[in-house]
Order: sequence, then structure tokens, then C-alpha cells
Amino acid sequence: MCSLMLIGRNCRFFGRVGSYLVKPLACLFISSSTMAKSKFEYVRNFETDDTCLRNCYIVVRLDGRNFHKFAEQHNFTKPNDNRALGLMTRSACSVMEELEDIIIAYGQSDEFSFVFKRTSNWFKRRASKFMTHVASQFSSSYVFYWKEFFGEQPLLYPPGFDGRVVLYPSNRNLRDYLSWRQADCHINNLYNTVFWTLVQRGGLTPAQAQERLKGTFAADKNEILFSEFDINYNNESLLHRKGTALIWEKQDETVTKRMKLPNEEEKDVQVTRSRKKVQAYHCDIIGDQFWEEHPDILEDDNC
Repeated sequence: MCSLMLIGRNCRFFGRVGSYLVKPLACLFISSSTMAKSKFEYVRNFETDDTCLRNCYIVVRLDGRNFHKFAEQHNFTKPNDNRALGLMTRSACSVMEELEDIIIAYGQSDEFSFVFKRTSNWFKRRASKFMTHVASQFSSSYVFYWKEFFGEQPLLYPPGFDGRVVLYPSNRNLRDYLSWRQADCHINNLYNTVFWTLVQRGGLTPAQAQERLKGTFAADKNEILFSEFDINYNNESLLHRKGTALIWEKQDETVTKRMKLPNEEEKDVQVTRSRKKVQAYHCDIIGDQFWEEHPDILEDDNC
């Protein structure tokens, strides 16, 4: 009705269009607002309330979907491909830079966990929003930065990552979770290191290597590496043995600025400012030392 009214008055009073446009346009905006309250809005009642419990750390963990096949088709180096690990870390940094409420992230192999601070109010604490935003930012970053790590090797198809949200109410619970993921890193890396050494240097087939390692303990695997291949597992890369922890750290950076002095003269002046940047650590996070050196990561349990 309002649009017809606008056209009619434009045609009839061409010489005085300006004075006749205000009311019909306002009518159009009111009509649009009214239309938003439609009879179909009841469907929103079917949405599930997935608000995360307050005073809990929100952890979003991503895992590569069918990454065994992905690694094979893209010729990842065994047992560890530093290009792939670097790309995972770069993608995780991108997530942290986008979502600054993340206080720490930990990753190994094809997984990364992101910890949001307990007091975070992002997305009104909706679990689905946390998970989908982290997963989409990580996946798109993985594709975006692919060439930075793999050069001209083509990305044959887009990777997928599934996610889950878990809440941890205390610092102890959160530290135990991160300790669990790092212990998993050690177990998997030790097995893969021995397995691929038996295949690549020992001449065994994958099936034979799997049979050789069946029922062995960590001490047995260390003994195979040392006695048969002169490899001390403790000397292997910390990146592979410990995974990657990402945290925020303040860093001073000096920039040159052109400034005008009181006498109208311009001069280049060096200015130092402090900025938060994501820093990677490849170290033990199960013991107390890491947490004592970075006391700002965890919030007070009494808050």
C-alpha cells in the first residue's frame, strides 16, 4: 500500500516530489519491521537451549575427519610431517586471533583444543556458536594457509574437522584435561616413531611392524629404538613428543613514527608499545613449572 502511494504521488506532483517522499518512506520502514513479526516465528520454539553453564571453562576440541586418508593422499611424511604440524598451529593461531577470549590452546597430530575463559560471554555462551565458529575459522584457515607450508603441492580436496564442547568447572579439571591430551600425544608419538622406524629402517611390512609391537609397553618400545636403531626417544623433537601449547604473551615492539615538533619541524621518532601476541610452546604442561611461569592463564577458582 505504501509503495503504491509513493508512486502515485511522484507522478501527480512531479514538481514537488521532495515534500511528499518523507511520509511514504517512513511507512515502508514500519511495514518492514511489522513483517518481521510473522506468523511463522513460532518455529524458533523448536531451537534447543544450549547455553553453557556459568563459571566453567569452555573447551572446544577439533579433530581431523578421516585424516588418515587425507595424510596418505597428500603424502605426509611419516611418522611426523612438520609442514602439516606447522599448518595446524598456524590455523589455531588464526582462531585465537579472531576469538581473544581463548586463554590457551593445545594441539598434537590432527587435533586442537581451545580453552575459553570461565567468564567469557561470547555468543551468549551458546555451545553451538562456540563450536561452529571455531571449526569454521580453523578449517578455512587450514585451506587459506596451505601454500605457506606446502608450497606448490596442491590441496586435492578440502579437509574436514569435527568438534565437541566440554565444560570444566575447576582449574584442576582443566589441567587434568590438558594433561590427558599431552599424555595421549606421548603415547601415540612413541608408538608411531617405533612403528615407522621398523618399517622404514627395519624392513618390516606395516602388518609385521604392528604384530611386533602388539602387547609391548613404553619401556619395550624405547628398548627397540635404542638397541636396534641407536635412537634415544628422549632426544626426539619436543614438537613431536610434547605437542604445541599456544598462549597470549605481551611483547614490546618498536615502530618508527613521523611526528611534528613544536617548531613545526617533522622528525622520525621510535615508539615502543606493548601488544598481546600468540606464542607457541613445546614443553611439558602436565607438571607445575609451566603454570607457575604463566600464572595469568588460569582464573581464580574462588571467582
